[in-house]
Amino acid sequence: MYKHWLIEIAIFLTILTILAIPMGEYMAKVFTGQRNILSPIMLPIENYLYKIFKIDAHEDMDWKGFALNFFWFNLAGIIFLFLLQLAQRYLPFNPENFGAIRWDTALNAAISYVTNTDWQPYPVESTLSYLTQMLGFSLQNFFAIASGMAISIAFINAFVRKNTRGLGNFWVYLTKSLLYVLLPLALILSIILLSQGCPDNLNPYTRVNTLEGKQQIIAQGPVASQVGVKALGGGGGYFTANAAHPYENPTPFTDYLTIFSFLILAAAFPFTFGAMTSNRANGWAIFIAMLLLFILFLGVALWSESQGNPLLAKLGLIHGANMEGKEMRLGVLSSTMFCTSSAAASAGTVNAALDSLMPITGLICMLHLALGGVGFGCAGLGLVMMLFYAMLAMFLIGLMIGRTPEIYGKKLGSYETIMINLMLFLPGALQLIFGAISAATNMGTTTLTDYSPHGITQIAYTTISTIVNNGSAFNGFKTDTLFYNLTSGLGMLVGRAVVIICTLATASSIAAKKISPQASCFATTNLLFIFVLLAVILVFGVSIFLPVVVLGPVMEHLAIFAGKTF
Repeated sequence: MYKHWLIEIAIFLTILTILAIPMGEYMAKVFTGQRNILSPIMLPIENYLYKIFKIDAHEDMDWKGFALNFFWFNLAGIIFLFLLQLAQRYLPFNPENFGAIRWDTALNAAISYVTNTDWQPYPVESTLSYLTQMLGFSLQNFFAIASGMAISIAFINAFVRKNTRGLGNFWVYLTKSLLYVLLPLALILSIILLSQGCPDNLNPYTRVNTLEGKQQIIAQGPVASQVGVKALGGGGGYFTANAAHPYENPTPFTDYLTIFSFLILAAAFPFTFGAMTSNRANGWAIFIAMLLLFILFLGVALWSESQGNPLLAKLGLIHGANMEGKEMRLGVLSSTMFCTSSAAASAGTVNAALDSLMPITGLICMLHLALGGVGFGCAGLGLVMMLFYAMLAMFLIGLMIGRTPEIYGKKLGSYETIMINLMLFLPGALQLIFGAISAATNMGTTTLTDYSPHGITQIAYTTISTIVNNGSAFNGFKTDTLFYNLTSGLGMLVGRAVVIICTLATASSIAAKKISPQASCFATTNLLFIFVLLAVILVFGVSIFLPVVVLGPVMEHLAIFAGKTF
């Protein structure tokens, strides 16, 4: 069985690598304004959009202007999506006559989708109308991913430009991301999903009588067209069960296709970085670091799930791998790859119950989120986090060898050091603070059903998932409450704002510096640098989250294998 797993993983990662290279080169052409295969179709549309929205495509924004446009655009999205949910009772394409969503849930959902978190504490198919899904959540999925890609390109520009505060144009990068990357890929994915049996219609829900004589309601709707963009990093699901639902994920092929879709843009961005900075070896080094981290975490998760639960084995109920909470048609390998890939990409979609994972597997998913998605993180922002870790690694190397830290031809000063620390440590501090508030208050624990170490894991994962804009949850307790809707909504906003402001402010400072010959810098393309980079990432994760990890998943793992129940 394990040999079969290794073969499947090797084939999958080989295909991902082979396709990520041309995808990265293609995106580099798109964002640098070079002619590409879609230019004859998209360029006239792009120019027309600039004209009707009165956008000066040649305007070069500094980081404050870039951030201001980003936040105004996102604020408009939150207001629109919030009002759409409150008004869905009176709007068309609502064959089930769903009423208005409760205000705190609607606000949470609006913040969630605009920040690319896609947190779903409610039963989706019994809450949202077709119009709310299409015009609201699906549209915001496109905008949220494109906004993140725009930030990533601005950060890459910091290492391309010199002696300038300009980072490019937010509206141009947003438009190019939508027209040249997201729309074509989402269309291709939707067509493939349709061919595999994923429905796409506006029909009322189907009522059928079961063999037991009871009525069953089968949800319908524009599923394929919504799932296509979700799989590219938007996250969430058309159904409450996400990709465990056979309409959303009909076959094993669509399962692997969805995993591939989570990772392809993130895997391509290192090659975009290499092409735009005219040093493809740097891009390869970042990609290899991401790949090794992904393989390490996936390996640990598969080992954990393959051990199974010894408590059930002692009772003679289940022997072998852990199948609790998993789809029988998908199995352990696919379910574990899906969950860890979704966590790595901050996609927030699942095809199995995270609450039923073995403790160490849950720990791996939690670490993927806590480290900022550096193992193929969401559509470019994973590259940004990896570059911040690379700058931290280079700062530590500079201390050891006694010279000013430099990376990719740019010197790192005190300002960059402060911003690196804010970027890497502040989200972790926020996660611990919000988690402590939830665990220490009655409002945070009222709906908790498990007061064992697993309960700590549930609260910690919920907090981390919202602040890093992932959106998945263990769902061992009810989070659709006023307390969690408001606190998690605030966490999503603050988490997103910290990443965006730190990224753009750091990029502006680096772009203003001159470019030094990279031959005089510590090499960033060899195995030594990759090893140091991975060590810094892992040590960082352990130092920040060790108490939570020990009290939660580690304690639960030790208890299970000691035969103790709670």
